[in-house]
Amino acid sequence: MKLNDLIVYDRISDDQDVLYVLKSIEHLHHEDIQHEFMTHMLRLAERYDLHDHLMQGLITYLLAMHENAFTLSLERNVTVEDNLKYLVMEDLHYFFDLMHESYQELAEGSLNLLKNYKHSRPIINKEIYELLSDLQEKLAQSKSVEEFYEILYNHYMHYGVGKYGLNKAFRYRDDKIVSIDHIDDHTLEQLIGYERQKKKLIANTEAFINGKKANNVLLYGDNGTGKSSSVKALLNRYYKQGLRMVEVYKHQFIQLPQIIGELQNRHYKFIIFMDDLSFEEFETEYKYLKAVIEGGLEKKPDNILIYATSNRRHLIKETWEDREGSEININDAKQEKLSLVARFGVQILYTHPNKKEYLEIVDGLAKEHGLNVDEKELHRLAMEWELRNGGYSGRTAKQFINMMLGQ
Repeated sequence: MKLNDLIVYDRISDDQDVLYVLKSIEHLHHEDIQHEFMTHMLRLAERYDLHDHLMQGLITYLLAMHENAFTLSLERNVTVEDNLKYLVMEDLHYFFDLMHESYQELAEGSLNLLKNYKHSRPIINKEIYELLSDLQEKLAQSKSVEEFYEILYNHYMHYGVGKYGLNKAFRYRDDKIVSIDHIDDHTLEQLIGYERQKKKLIANTEAFINGKKANNVLLYGDNGTGKSSSVKALLNRYYKQGLRMVEVYKHQFIQLPQIIGELQNRHYKFIIFMDDLSFEEFETEYKYLKAVIEGGLEKKPDNILIYATSNRRHLIKETWEDREGSEININDAKQEKLSLVARFGVQILYTHPNKKEYLEIVDGLAKEHGLNVDEKELHRLAMEWELRNGGYSGRTAKQFINMMLGQ
């Protein structure tokens, strides 16, 4: 079977380097083809973080990313019909053979490099790296096409497929949703204090993930208190349960219907994250947001919620002009500006810690990073740092610990 014979997995890639590699395999007995083959393979190794056996890594990546009638059915937990399974099995013969090919035509040096490639680039996303490594190992050890099929079946059922199946976080850029590679790996447990706030956030998020009714969330209050960190930490806790996050900025709110239109057809739970959200009185983008959350003709899908952070509870700046004029006009102005925040069913307040809480955060961060300093001396230095750097907050404590670690 050849590349052009694929039916379900047709157009396996748009990457010209990938296509060259796959088409050149049957011609590896030519030395000039061998040279080009390895040149393209090394490019792909850097592009897709391939490791160990490069061809097996490439095939694993392509299979994990290819969205088709079979993979999307499994992502959506839809039964695969026998006629579709038959076509899939035919295609998988091709990939099974590539995974188990010896590639003995290659020169010894090239063959060793192909089978035992170790790149020096640091791992950007550890969870994706481990997920694909595990899948690669299982596929490489499969003894039959039937076993190969079952491994892929279970993978698609559990993780889904494509960019949403592999990645945690995304942003909207150049009229499309793209993945974010560098993700903070902090957890909710590392955010010291704010137990009541975290409990409320967890309860709403778990209800959402479990298919129960849940609300849009506004985290508001003092700066540097962990509002954004709390939201981002949800990804590390619930990624394997299907939670994904898309960051959207207020100048993109006019595109919210298109963003939601793409997300609603996927079998994941999406949080649209709006960080540091606020509007000046002359900015009108909030009206797009109001319509999307509640008020437009189109119902917001059940697999999408909006989580926002802000230093302002009311989100839209109030002016003295709003307080002047007739009683009716004053009330209309206030209702217009309060109507947005009212669409967030859960509102969680974050305030600056007191001195005792600030020092507890310092102690916790020092322990986490293995900073071995006498407690009294640590507290003295932390208080000096706080006086010069903006008061008690988790951000101030973190910056202080970073300074201590850098000495």
